[in-house]
Amino acid sequence: MTTQALAGALADDVRRQVFAAIVLGAVDAPAVADRTGLAARPVVTAIRRLREAGLVTGDDSDLRVDADRLREAARTDQPARPAQEPEQRILRTFLRDGALVALPAQRGRRRVLLAHIADSFEPGVRYPERAVDDALRAWCAGGGSDHVTLRRYLVDECLLAREQGVYWRTGA
Repeated sequence: MTTQALAGALADDVRRQVFAAIVLGAVDAPAVADRTGLAARPVVTAIRRLREAGLVTGDDSDLRVDADRLREAARTDQPARPAQEPEQRILRTFLRDGALVALPAQRGRRRVLLAHIADSFEPGVRYPERAVDDALRAWCAGGGSDHVTLRRYLVDECLLAREQGVYWRTGA
């Protein structure tokens, strides 16, 4: 059992109340119903689901929490993944299979996305406008924007510079 499975099993209010009643000593469905004030049917359903999750063991007249299983889950569970970097969340939101699905309205998010796109151009290399357009069309295959708008944003954000139809990555 993982922490995620445990959280899923106890995510429901009724199951959580039933689990707490069993932890506090209720040994059968009527005792759980008395302790929680819940009707019999939701109590029986919650007990069944808690058994399926492996949190509760015993027969109908001897319910108990499976403390060994809880200890095992605590020892073997993977540590929580660190939260994803905000840049990665932005890229995952606005890119699908390497194509732009939308252009963020917020300037900060748009800047993160544009910086990622600008990385497809080598610093110090000069590109004719046609080569820049071809590279940006690939990013626009998802329909999130057009290559001209993308090129304009890259220049406006000083990620690409231009002079007489020649573009280069600024490194900014």
